[in-house]
Amino acid sequence: MPSDVMTIAEVAADLRCSKAHVYNAINGRVAGVTALPAICMGRRKLVRQTTLEVWKGANEKALERDMLPASLEVGAVDALRRKT
Repeated sequence: MPSDVMTIAEVAADLRCSKAHVYNAINGRVAGVTALPAICMGRRKLVRQTTLEVWKGANEKALERDMLPASLEVGAVDALRRKT
């Protein structure tokens, strides 16, 4: 039976980043994303797979909200081209 609990190395592999970056995400030190919830067992940190999936979805949606719509971006580029 597979475990729902992931090690930091497994989380890093899933996110395709370093373990240090995962620790920074857990500690809320990555700009633009919410802190990654983790289970703390002394110095060891574990992350539930379901929690990681929810966290990825929430931060993906946050990124989409912060992006400019394509029409505004094109309009800004066109305005710059007209000035030159």
